Amino acid sequence: MSTIQPQPAVVVTAADAEVLADGPTSLITLLADADVTNGSLTVNRSLLREGSPGAPPHFHTRATETLFIIEGALQVLAGEDISTLHRGDLLVVPPHLPHAFAPAPGEAADILVAFTPGIMRFDYYRLLERVYKGEAQPQEIGVTSEQFDNRYFDSPVWRARLGG
Repeated sequence: MSTIQPQPAVVVTAADAEVLADGPTSLITLLADADVTNGSLTVNRSLLREGSPGAPPHFHTRATETLFIIEGALQVLAGEDISTLHRGDLLVVPPHLPHAFAPAPGEAADILVAFTPGIMRFDYYRLLERVYKGEAQPQEIGVTSEQFDNRYFDSPVWRARLGG
């Protein structure tokens, strides 16, 4: 008879979490990447201040992205629909569904973001910070689309939300 040993719990204290700035209005707190969760999930917390551009239109092919609104209000694109989520709301975006998000006008948003299954994404967020600081070129983001499972595209619906 074989005995299955459970994986150890993952504990990340606020003091131990790595915090990155990927722009003047956005902070990303790295909580747990796939290597510490045995591939089950990747999770971060994003604080998007008022006026933050948020995440541009994109989709994932290998992971479901889940957004939980801790505080504030978040406008989200899911497919061709734009809606506003508030504190306590949840959005689950399955693979291949185009989506984007940013704080609602005049608002900030504090969100918990999880990807299941987990894929190693923390280096993607570190790349965003290096681009923001001028230490890497924006083109490097596009080159990593397969590695980090981010496929960016133009969305006329999301663009119209921005007035462009």
